[in-house]
Amino acid sequence: MDPTEIRQRGEAVLSAHRFWPRDAPGTRRNIVDAALATFASRGFHGSTLKDISNGSGLSTAALYVHFASKEDLLFEISRHGHAVALAILEGAVAEATSAAAELDLMVYCFTRWHAEQKTLAYVVQREWMGLNTDHHEAVRALRSRIQACVRSVLTRGASTGELDVPDVRSASAAVLSLCIDIARWYEPDGPYTPDAIGQIYMDFARRLFGVDRAGPVPSGSEHFGVDQPSLPAPTVNS
Repeated sequence: MDPTEIRQRGEAVLSAHRFWPRDAPGTRRNIVDAALATFASRGFHGSTLKDISNGSGLSTAALYVHFASKEDLLFEISRHGHAVALAILEGAVAEATSAAAELDLMVYCFTRWHAEQKTLAYVVQREWMGLNTDHHEAVRALRSRIQACVRSVLTRGASTGELDVPDVRSASAAVLSLCIDIARWYEPDGPYTPDAIGQIYMDFARRLFGVDRAGPVPSGSEHFGVDQPSLPAPTVNS
């Protein structure tokens, strides 16, 4: 698929899988949005229900009508956020007709989603370890399905010869890490649009797995020019 087709198909996948349904209750949405902003800025353990109630414009007592605890709020965000991420990957795979095309659209969509939904993605990927045992296992199951989806594409590509994948397990971890880390550093007012990031990272993945590029470097790649800042280096935690 060329960059224009990737963009069109990617937008169809992303628009079909939103975090909030159009008919989502307003009050519940306000609470979750406030929790997202609070968890993103303070972390789950550094946040209180008072912080969230202040952000939502509701009293702390009113929050208990919708959520039993701060942890319950985190589970709502983590469970639904991971479910949307999985649906996006599965939707991208369903839109493609070959393993190489699946890789293209999967990386484009997953990357673009982590840029467009930066706050949600950051909280979903970073804070889920704060969940209690039952909730933790429920989210872990979704994460396993996400990994399995990526591995299935790479396995298929390796079997058909479309992709050069020496080790599927480590290769899937590399692809997911590449996409997920965008939520850490991406800035909406920076030089990269979500579409440009999606196209650039798609090209990275094609090179990583030995897929011959057809045509010019993807749209948005003018950001590779010498007058543009380079992509940030990853942070390594000691």
